[in-house]
Amino acid sequence: MIFTSQYRDHLRSELIEIAQNDPRISGAALTGSASVGKEDRWSDIDLFFGIDEKMLQQTLTDWTEMMYRKHDVVHHLDVISGATIYRVFLLRNTLQVDLAFSPSSEFGARGSTFKLLFGDPVEEVHPTSNQTVEYLMGLGFIYALHVRACIRREQWWRAEYFIRGVRDTVLTLACMRYNLPLSEARGIDRLPKEVIAPLEKAFVKELNANEVLRAFRATINAFLIELQTTDVALSNRIAETLVEVVETTVTDKA
Repeated sequence: MIFTSQYRDHLRSELIEIAQNDPRISGAALTGSASVGKEDRWSDIDLFFGIDEKMLQQTLTDWTEMMYRKHDVVHHLDVISGATIYRVFLLRNTLQVDLAFSPSSEFGARGSTFKLLFGDPVEEVHPTSNQTVEYLMGLGFIYALHVRACIRREQWWRAEYFIRGVRDTVLTLACMRYNLPLSEARGIDRLPKEVIAPLEKAFVKELNANEVLRAFRATINAFLIELQTTDVALSNRIAETLVEVVETTVTDKA
């Protein structure tokens, strides 16, 4: 069973009406693709609620019970950001409903996808992140070392896993450079072709030594290209070591 756009729209309207009639909810906003007119057939429901802090947990409990009782939820999980709880409901018909329960003091825009439905939001909120350029450069370096160890141990599945980690790090760095959304890879498809092209060769197509080594070399080459756009001194230090890591790994397995 797959949800229809009509079902999604009807459910969203119903949830907004319930929120308007819940005295504990002081504000609500539409978020996600629908808030900026980019919703398509496969979009989720994304709603953001501002709630009196003393009533937040009880409101969360009551809404969760209601979702399971009325809407055939099969599972849910939480994503935490500050004091805000994003409760993600997974429905049997495969619709995903993301409801954010935030204390009134944090009810405000976290980015460009925030369309106020009612209430008074606070000034724009900017959650902190540890994903600085320097952090990601170090993370990519660590992943590369893990790839080397996995190749030498002939752990091809783990090698592929960490190659993917380097590749994702390159894409995240590029999104940061072009000021594109980072969350859930939302900006990746908007990256220029010249950024994506080197990574098209960075997929592991078969789990054997030759193919993993080829993908490893291609991935590190793409990483080195991206490093050239960052701190020159730091990137040069990292690049010199990474080149040696790749070359010695390839030579050892040849």
